[in-house]
Amino acid sequence: MFRSRVLGHSRRLFSSTARRPIMDLTGFSENQLTVRDAIGSICANFPNTYWQECDQQERDPKEFHAALARDGWLGIALPEENGGAGLGISEATMMMQTITQSGAGMAGAQSIHANVYATQPLAKFGTKEQVNEVVPNIINGKWRTCFGVTEPNTGLETLKLQTRATLNSAGTHYSVTGQKIWITCAQVASKMILLARTTPLEEVSKPTQGLSMFCIDIDKTNPGLELKKIKKMGGRAVDANEVFFDKYEVPASTLIGKENGGFRMILHGMNAERCLLAGEALGLGYVALERAAEYANQRQVFGRKIGQNQAIAHPLADVYMKLEAAKLATYHAARLYDASRTDESIPVHSVGVAANSAKYLAAEAAFTACERAVLTHGGMGYAMEYDVERWLRECLVPRIAPVSREMILNYVSEKVLGLPRSY
Repeated sequence: MFRSRVLGHSRRLFSSTARRPIMDLTGFSENQLTVRDAIGSICANFPNTYWQECDQQERDPKEFHAALARDGWLGIALPEENGGAGLGISEATMMMQTITQSGAGMAGAQSIHANVYATQPLAKFGTKEQVNEVVPNIINGKWRTCFGVTEPNTGLETLKLQTRATLNSAGTHYSVTGQKIWITCAQVASKMILLARTTPLEEVSKPTQGLSMFCIDIDKTNPGLELKKIKKMGGRAVDANEVFFDKYEVPASTLIGKENGGFRMILHGMNAERCLLAGEALGLGYVALERAAEYANQRQVFGRKIGQNQAIAHPLADVYMKLEAAKLATYHAARLYDASRTDESIPVHSVGVAANSAKYLAAEAAFTACERAVLTHGGMGYAMEYDVERWLRECLVPRIAPVSREMILNYVSEKVLGLPRSY
């Protein structure tokens, strides 16, 4: 039902805001273009002033989240039988790009990011009862979710996570003890997709063993759970947190799939997240470039528009080409990911290489675009009302998270070039 409603959506130009975005639209499917138009129409109701206020006041964009939930977009890549659209990561990537490119930036994307990708392992590996209870409530906006993986003492070493989930003797509850960090939207979330160690590292034959995934309630009244908000440079509209568990009891029924099988499940979501983040970075880069070009066409110094100067024009043209190249890599990765869900002949590492490469290229292009947008504006680029300073602060996120630039280079060196592992 939702899928037919989405695909039957009347075609509306994204730039009902009186501008046509800078991006070549050839090569996209009808589904992707329809998603872009529909999401663009929703985003048009949330002008840059809305995002400026959310950023400056560190206020959650709950109205934006509600608008997307109201039309069912949080279920874009979830099964139709659970109320989702049954579309792919290719369409979800287009949705995330459209959000950031609307001016919402990374804050807009991060407000729904986990709701889109963190639910993928749950939908694939969860029990029928778990999926039927949780997924529809996330899609309709009643519940928001966050992803609890990263820890302060392990960072990118996911296999060395220290948060423990211990099953009691009666087999009814797990007791969770440990700490997570950089957990986005934990303050407003009702559910957390949690990765914890159920068998000590020293007791497993391989480090990939002993990890389990849970879908747990975030009960802020429970003394065994503490959330501590992190003050940060960018994306201030969405909260980031340290999360402390101290013998926090969760029902055994919150376990997703089989105990100690969590690593395989989280891999299912990681490549999807990299595609989404690449799309988000692209949108950020394109909107910064659009704003820079617009300013360069208006601002006059020494009797001429500054865009007439090659010192302004050439760096912006260079950014456009970088973004277009990253766009091709991004949607190639998303298509490959979608194809791998039904075609087992596609190697997992091929999807991983494509997704990581896309995330790297898009993040670098976005950083360059945002930096040059500020420099094109000169002193006004430092002013909040021009938005480019906000986007520059936010563009560091896809460079750092969820995996660093350096680790992606390590991964490609090993998996593609066959070079010795360096970590």
